[in-house]
Amino acid sequence: MAAAYYKKPRLRDVALRRLILVVSVTLCGVLLLVFLFGSNPTSINDVTRDLVENVGDGNDDDSAYRRDLKVAKGFVALPNQNDLSLKLEKLNDLPPRNLDLYPNLAKDRIIVVLYVHNRPQYLKVVVDSLSQVTGINETLLIVSHDGYFEDMNKIIDGIRFCQVKQIFAPYSPHLFSDSFPGVSARDCKDKDVASQKHCEGNPDQYGNHRSPRIVSLKHHWWWMMNTVWDGLRETRKHEGHILFIEEDHFIYPNAYRNLQILTSLKPEKCPDCYAANLAPSDVNSRGEGWASLIAERMGNVGYAFNRTVWKKIHNKAREFCFFDDYNWDITMWATVYPSFGSPVYSLRGSRTSAVHFGRCGLHQGQGEKKACMDNGMVNIHVEDADKVPNIASDWSVHIYKNQPGYKAGFKGWGGWGDDRDRHLCLSFSNMYCSTGTSSPM
Repeated sequence: MAAAYYKKPRLRDVALRRLILVVSVTLCGVLLLVFLFGSNPTSINDVTRDLVENVGDGNDDDSAYRRDLKVAKGFVALPNQNDLSLKLEKLNDLPPRNLDLYPNLAKDRIIVVLYVHNRPQYLKVVVDSLSQVTGINETLLIVSHDGYFEDMNKIIDGIRFCQVKQIFAPYSPHLFSDSFPGVSARDCKDKDVASQKHCEGNPDQYGNHRSPRIVSLKHHWWWMMNTVWDGLRETRKHEGHILFIEEDHFIYPNAYRNLQILTSLKPEKCPDCYAANLAPSDVNSRGEGWASLIAERMGNVGYAFNRTVWKKIHNKAREFCFFDDYNWDITMWATVYPSFGSPVYSLRGSRTSAVHFGRCGLHQGQGEKKACMDNGMVNIHVEDADKVPNIASDWSVHIYKNQPGYKAGFKGWGGWGDDRDRHLCLSFSNMYCSTGTSSPM
């Protein structure tokens, strides 16, 4: 009896020592990975390929990752993820690359978010232009991917001019080949009548059923906004402005410095302005060339706003998610901004610092041979005035009060009538715990 009595605590001690050993080894492995990713310009392309090709269960890692990102998945109705979706989602928690080259970021940095799909020839032009931007090395560049494409990863992998972090939309329709939010076998198509075809889906106001390729535009933008502002550890406590650009926006060398000037002048010069823009809202305009600041409706080329504005936008999640238009920008112009109760102005210079060069949209122009650019080239002349800040602090503000836009009663261009898309969109709004405090716009 005495011998048996003393065996039990010894067994417990052995088990405890083994547990401590396992925990210690695991912690050492995690610290080693953080060191390697943080100090070594390891190719995320290599990491991604390993994760995608070597799919495993990874339940423990997934749980830790989700806790870190504050994902409230247990309380949000998100679709079941496939292996690729789960593995790409994991990459979103990797630290930025090039930390060894740029260990310290400026305190007053304006974070830059570049959102892309699959137009590598476009992306090369944008990355090239960003490499020439004065001050880009002072901030963090986040690249948000709608889908997983090797050619796009390779281009981002070559960036050495600033800290760069890649994130992947894990619920992109492009990741799901046989289930929602991609295409599933039971989906209604075109103008099918669900009761007759025994298929699944709700048509839009024009009788058309969803197209995953089209709805991905709005899904990606809304997922990205929620993730950047409230999900990522690098940005979820950022109170300042964040600049958003697309894969077909050429950025001039003076863009970052001009934006810093605009955001510093905005509280005094245009306290009612919600944002700052690098370019006119008319994408065909290069600016007026006046010696004055311009206040007009927010454009979709190079726009920047802070957390206070994001919270106002986020509070209108239902309006955004249930408006029948697949375009995120038209949805904002037609229903979200008008719901604020006053004109939504954006402050910019009278000379553009960014140019939209894409000649096609809707994720067309994909691949080297299909890129929609004149003769496969982009001819954007950068003058000396575009290489230095060209906004003066003593300029007055010219306000465009009567601007073209969507009138009351406009119901959208459709493409967004399926209840599944609307509720997925709404789920993105509730993925993360809200963070940060309010500050002036």
